[in-house]
Amino acid sequence: MNFYDTDLTKLHDDLVNKKISSTELTKATYENIAADDDDVKAFLTLNKDGALKQAAEVDQQGIKADQLVAGIPLGVKDNIVTKDIKTTAASKILSNFTPIYDATVIEKLKAQNFINAGKLNLDEFAMGGSTENSAFQTTHNPWDLTRVPGGSSGGSAAAVAAGEVIAALGTDTGGSIRLPASYNGVVGMKPTYGRVSRWGIIAFGSSLDQVGWLTRSVKDNAQLTSLISGHDDRDLTSSTKEVPNFASQLNDDTNVKGLRIAVPKEYLGEGVDENVKEVIQAALKHYESLGAIIDEVSLPNTKYGVAAYYIISSSEASSNLQRFDGIRYGVRAKDVENLEDVYVRSRSEGFGDEVKRRIMLGTFSLSAGFYDAYFIKASQIRTLIRQDFEKVFEDHDLVMGPAGPTVAYKIGSNITDPKAMYMNDVLTVPVNMAGLPGMSIPAGFADNMPVGLQIIGKPFDEQTMYNAAYTFEQSTDFHKQTPKLGGQN
Repeated sequence: MNFYDTDLTKLHDDLVNKKISSTELTKATYENIAADDDDVKAFLTLNKDGALKQAAEVDQQGIKADQLVAGIPLGVKDNIVTKDIKTTAASKILSNFTPIYDATVIEKLKAQNFINAGKLNLDEFAMGGSTENSAFQTTHNPWDLTRVPGGSSGGSAAAVAAGEVIAALGTDTGGSIRLPASYNGVVGMKPTYGRVSRWGIIAFGSSLDQVGWLTRSVKDNAQLTSLISGHDDRDLTSSTKEVPNFASQLNDDTNVKGLRIAVPKEYLGEGVDENVKEVIQAALKHYESLGAIIDEVSLPNTKYGVAAYYIISSSEASSNLQRFDGIRYGVRAKDVENLEDVYVRSRSEGFGDEVKRRIMLGTFSLSAGFYDAYFIKASQIRTLIRQDFEKVFEDHDLVMGPAGPTVAYKIGSNITDPKAMYMNDVLTVPVNMAGLPGMSIPAGFADNMPVGLQIIGKPFDEQTMYNAAYTFEQSTDFHKQTPKLGGQN
């Protein structure tokens, strides 16, 4: 099965018309994984026996025309809980954790009879931008195996880019879908905060986290986002807004004409690689040729975004990760002397360096002597960032710029410099801080590596984003380019 030459609609039609069975498709998916994943290292856990059993059941029942993903194997990021399938969040402390329930997004997909191919690698507890912080393995970029795939959804992006699965679920706290999408030349959407239920997602930053998809095409992404969106009584932050059928409104002829696109000067300023800048400017010129109106604007508080983001997200992480104590579930340290020893040693042995760093930063920021100076100040900056976007959206439909300041960098080149690693998020974290939808689409190449164009929309206006992305995709061929493992691109 070559997932590069098909899409969800075609696979669905072939399954409904019995040109291929779900069992055949599932076996072919695992053949893809077997062929490439020793090099890519995207998957942490394979669900082969369960997937083949479910595929056989789907074949026996038959596939209904309104079940788009029925019988189709998809990947799931390993911080999304899956009943009876190990869920580790790429951390030693959860290396033996098998949930007894499904996340809401998994329940919605199971109602469609999707096949869970397996769980995908990430930075531990989604804390990182390179997937080098996993406790188990480092995922490699299919375009160049010496480079990172981005993070934290690096396993999801790499699996799609390598053609192992046609789509994969990810999560985005500060760019963790969009940056890997950019680095791997795929489509990645972070919906508006509240569009998709977070129930059953192992939390990093509760006011920032959002679930979304990594796919090869805009249409596939739009279809899948509609499937998992909607209100959930178990997640009080989930929105009650009606969920559109995003794919039904895609049109490659008229969706861009007259569209007002804002380009923040901060997104093409200092720190953005010149070759990346050229690719983005060419993409913007292409939009202009299609009838869009391009304006330069300013988002002045962008420069404070990374600092404020890491204070807020680390503060929320220090609270969320208190539950991992070696008592209720997960790994417990052995040969302990007392209860305090259980806590200290289980957490010391179970958490990696980056997770410990963020717990320390968050605990410090929330401490009595520093709360006002750090957490409150960061929250105020967050408000200013949101107001910057609101002002721009008064006169514009979308904001565009690069998803990352560079292309994927070499494995190991930033891992010992947390500040350099954090600055790779400078263009993506403001979107999470403001609760906006953001996506990355393939826009070209720099240094033979993919570059993603970031599209940012108004709250709950994913439709305009998908329309603009689809128009660009259909009038270019960047999304048709595929990696040759090993960097022979």
